Order: sequence, then C-alpha cells, then structure tokens
Amino acid sequence: METLAVKPAIKVAALCGSLRKGSFNRGLLRSAIQLSKESVNGMEIEYLDISPLPMLNTDLEVDGTFPPVVEAFRQKILQADSVLFASPEYNFSVTGPLKNAIDWASRPPNCWADKAAAIVSAGGSFGGGRAQYHLRQIGVYLDLHFINKPEFYLNAFAPPAKFDSDGNLIDPPSKERLKEVLLSLLAFTLRLKGQC
Repeated sequence: METLAVKPAIKVAALCGSLRKGSFNRGLLRSAIQLSKESVNGMEIEYLDISPLPMLNTDLEVDGTFPPVVEAFRQKILQADSVLFASPEYNFSVTGPLKNAIDWASRPPNCWADKAAAIVSAGGSFGGGRAQYHLRQIGVYLDLHFINKPEFYLNAFAPPAKFDSDGNLIDPPSKERLKEVLLSLLAFTLRLKGQC
C-alpha cells in the first residue's frame, strides 16, 4: 500500500502592531488563523502578544540574559519558520509597540535572520501601506525575507463594511486576498527551507 508523503506544517509567528482589543489588524490575524485551519494546509499560526514586553533598555540585559518575558518572546520567534506581521500605520510608519518587539528580538543573536515574512495591514485611505514600506526597510537589516506579492493593505473604512463591531474581518473578497497571502508565505517559507 502506497503512503502519501505529508509535508510538515510550518510554524508562523503572528505579531500585531496594535495593542487595542478591537484592532482591525488583530482581526486580520484572527482571520488568518481561521483560514490556516480551514483552507491552508501545512501552516500553523500562533499569535504572539507583544503587550507585556518592556520598552527596550539594554540595562535589562544582565550577564547576557534577557528578562523572562523577553526571552520567552525571543524563543517563540526563533522556533518559528516564518512571521506574519499585522501592522497599522502610525504617523506614516510602524507602531511603537511593534518596533519595540522587533528590536528586542534583534538583540544578539538576531532571532529574525533568514526567516520568511509577510505583512498585512488595515487602516485609513492607504490601508497601512506606508507602514509596510518602513517594515520592509527594517527587515532588510534584520535579514528577514518578505514575500513580494500579493500585497495586502485594506482601507477599513471604505464601504462595504470590512469588519464587524468586534474587529473581525467579515468581507469575503478580503478574506480571499488574505488567503492568497498565506499561500504565498507558505510556498516561500518552504522554498527558503529547501522543502519544495
């Protein structure tokens, strides 16, 4: 009897730059997690809460160790095969909490190096596109490898409604676009790992 080869699931760390409970960007991650369970085989997404991380202060690094909450976060990034960022745009750039998380995990040894990554964002008229541009620039220095296409930025306020009152993504075309991002991230991650 012939057995089918099952590709191992890639582990994706999902980070949201907004700390707000009803954040549209967090809603994108919830939808991505749901899609990964329903229709994207070979991908396991874990949401990592960045709100407990202290502001970066190297005085908190003692004898080469990090505060426990920072070390736990760094380990999750190290164990992930790829990263999914949901990045709102604050003042034409990434948010302070997201930059703080990125900086903690970049402290030597850099936890981001050689990982595939994707960005999704929701916001006003540009849908977070300028924050994505800055995040890509940051990624160059960190040796993160972002997928190029498809891009996903969503004007959360243009009709028809994209989110419900709890910040959950309800727009079917947007869900389909989000699924395309996940499939691209999966394929690129496997390619970087030499598994395709």
